[in-house]
Amino acid sequence: MLLRIIHDTTYEYGRPVVTAQHMAHLSPVDRPGQQVRFHELTVEPTPAQRQDRADAFGNPCSYFALPGAHEKLTVLATSEVFTEPPAPLPPGMPWEQVVDGFRYRAAAPYDPAAEFVFASPRVPHDSRLADFAHPVFEPGRPLLEAAEALMHLIYAEFTYSSGSTNVNTPTLEALAQRKGVCQDFAHIMIGSLRSLGLPARYVSGYMMTRPPPGKPRLIGADASHAWVQVYDPQLGWADFDPTNDLCGLGRPAETHVTLAIGRDFSDVSPLRGVIQGGGKPDLEVAVTVAPPEELLQSEALKR
Repeated sequence: MLLRIIHDTTYEYGRPVVTAQHMAHLSPVDRPGQQVRFHELTVEPTPAQRQDRADAFGNPCSYFALPGAHEKLTVLATSEVFTEPPAPLPPGMPWEQVVDGFRYRAAAPYDPAAEFVFASPRVPHDSRLADFAHPVFEPGRPLLEAAEALMHLIYAEFTYSSGSTNVNTPTLEALAQRKGVCQDFAHIMIGSLRSLGLPARYVSGYMMTRPPPGKPRLIGADASHAWVQVYDPQLGWADFDPTNDLCGLGRPAETHVTLAIGRDFSDVSPLRGVIQGGGKPDLEVAVTVAPPEELLQSEALKR
């Protein structure tokens, strides 16, 4: 599937921003099953400094500085990505065996996935998260089978409710209220797995949605998305999307595009920065994910 992604972010400030430094995770990553055909990031006003590089987790990111006074910032990321369908999930190793393999032993070989067993800024280790997962992590159950059951559990028991949380809502609060958005569901699943001693990490990306039958695609009506990867030492990382109840090896579905991978949202937020001045900004974000030919049809209808 060839997908075109347009991610348009605009900040309008109440008073001029004197200086600003920003970091953007808006470039899809080349990986097995996902090939980036085109990517362009444009910033207005033009940055005085810009550096495109890989972050600590190997994700492509862009740093830019705006030292001149400005009252508006526009960041437009345009990409074309070819995705392949995911491979079906095999059951994997028994989950207790995976936990045992990540317990500390002197002189044991280092597995980089061990970094994703620990708590992170937005995802704690907590007995309430472990208790939530325990009913599906039965003794001897294969890890990826149990992870899929945990994904089904979140999908069944939680309500997707836009506005019920924000980017700073604690994971345990979202767990208690049983509602939230994709970021919350990903954090809850990651926290449940890590609290059992299993490696899990956060994926920031996009998912193509479908317009209602007979309706044109609305430009800018999509949003960023988030899901989870779980590590099996024999199979590698497997993808689980608890918001949409989809999973597979390589991605949850071919409609999903990976931007960046980290411990939680704080590592891979699409755009963040430090500014001097500005006051409280008005923020507008418009995201479109669609096959290129559908975007051309939608633009023609608008004209």
